[in-house]
Amino acid sequence: MTVACLESLTFGLGHLVRAADRLGERLLLLTRDPAYYAYELDRLPAGALDVVMTDTFDVARTADLLQRTPGLRGLISSTDTWTLTGAALAERLGLPGLDPAVLRLTRDKAAVRNRLHDAGLTRARAVENAGPDREARGLLLKEAGLPLVLKDTAGTGSQNVWLVRDEGELDAALAEASGRDLKGRLFAEPYFSGPVYSAETLTWDGRTRLLGVSSRLMSPEPHFREEITAFPVAFPGPQRTSLERWLDRVLAAIGYTDRFAHVEFVLTADGPEVVEVNPRIGGALVGEGMCRSLGVNVYEAMIEAVLGRRPRLMEADLPGGPAVAFVLGYPAAPGVFTGVAGLDRLTDMPGTPAWYPVKQAGDLIEHLGDSRGYAGIVYAEAETAELATHRAVAAANALCVLTDPAGREAPGG
Repeated sequence: MTVACLESLTFGLGHLVRAADRLGERLLLLTRDPAYYAYELDRLPAGALDVVMTDTFDVARTADLLQRTPGLRGLISSTDTWTLTGAALAERLGLPGLDPAVLRLTRDKAAVRNRLHDAGLTRARAVENAGPDREARGLLLKEAGLPLVLKDTAGTGSQNVWLVRDEGELDAALAEASGRDLKGRLFAEPYFSGPVYSAETLTWDGRTRLLGVSSRLMSPEPHFREEITAFPVAFPGPQRTSLERWLDRVLAAIGYTDRFAHVEFVLTADGPEVVEVNPRIGGALVGEGMCRSLGVNVYEAMIEAVLGRRPRLMEADLPGGPAVAFVLGYPAAPGVFTGVAGLDRLTDMPGTPAWYPVKQAGDLIEHLGDSRGYAGIVYAEAETAELATHRAVAAANALCVLTDPAGREAPGG
């Protein structure tokens, strides 16, 4: 029996293969470029999964390939980029899956905010008339107020997000946005001040289990670059219970009945406010950290869900493990990535720190204001998320991500 994976997150493929094996399934990875998964594939035994290169954006071609796959029983689509393609394929092939309309909703941040506002779960609606003309500008200021955030309804990785604190910044952001190639539409919402977190949840049959909360330490304003994550954040019992109930209501309001979700929220002085709802497990090393910290392979729940079976993780006792933290490694300047200095120092540092590469030597790094700019991730463990953060930051501070600015200007580069 086969479970197909329509692309994947950068990390987690090894856990997914082991989960499929344990459940008696064979994993098939459909990808445009296997090199993207080199770190994971190089660490798996030969023949551990099947890898097929294809244009994964071509629904008709991919559907034809899957229709010819013997014993196909489920389809995993765990990335924002391929969410809607995966939904279309599952619907066309009659495979278990969330209602495609729900997935389309999750990929529209403005629509999600308005749905949550209608349900009484956020203080503000989205303002979509975010044009540069005087009337649209005035409406935006009236409806969203200052400070506000301008962003792409279908954006990912903190790309095309602008913090606006005064009218001068608004004019600059609108001008810059007009020249960007957005994946969706430009809209505005109030800027909710406070620390940012991500709730890692699993939902089945309309009930949500909070598996834990990740911290999301960000760069200084005005950018929204993700820099440090730790799991699990130790909320007091009553506050955690309140968060779980709130998340249950948030996901129910958008019709999210099954599977993992990665819900980013700001904990404001007046309570939590949703940033976005991602219909997947967390990216970067969130999945890896969950497996280690919870003491179970959470990817088994992903396989079970795409087979249409209630994940055992919904009720399972979690044996637990170390808390984890990781730091995204950005270079000091754009250019061609040439390597990382200081990796030999990690062996002498506490927390068994490790470097997880994302970029390969020769890759061009141009954008340092969002998650496109990090070359790898420094990971560490400890007894608590706070201590793990200290260890991960200490390890990251011993490293230097190197770029060659001259290579950025090289002909053909």
